[in-house]
Amino acid sequence: MFPDVQGMGEGKGMQAAFEKSFVQVQSILDQNRVLINEINQNHESKIPDNLGRNVGLIRELNNNIRKVVDLYSHLSSNFSKNMDAAAAAVQLQGDSRLAAAAANMMHKRTR
Repeated sequence: MFPDVQGMGEGKGMQAAFEKSFVQVQSILDQNRVLINEINQNHESKIPDNLGRNVGLIRELNNNIRKVVDLYSHLSSNFSKNMDAAAAAVQLQGDSRLAAAAANMMHKRTR
C-alpha cells in the first residue's frame, strides 16, 4: 500500500502504523455508538437521574470525538510526510540514474 522509501522497508512500517491508528479510530467510534444509544435512551426516558447522567456521557462523547480528530490529524500528517519522503527517494533515484547515464555518455565521448 505504501511505497518502500529508499528500499529500506519503511513502507511496511508505515502501513502497520496506519492500520494501528485506524483500529484505534474504529474502537473509539464503536464506543461512541454505544454512548449515543445510551444518551438517546436516557433522553427518551425523561427520568431526571438519567437526564443528569447524560451530561457525563456527552462529555465522554466529546472527548472521544477530540481523540478521533487528533488521530486523523496525525494520520494525515504522517501520510503527507511518507509521500514526501517517497517522492524525494524517487527523485534521488532518478537523479542518480540520470547522472550515471550522463557520466557514461561523457566517458564514451572522451575515448
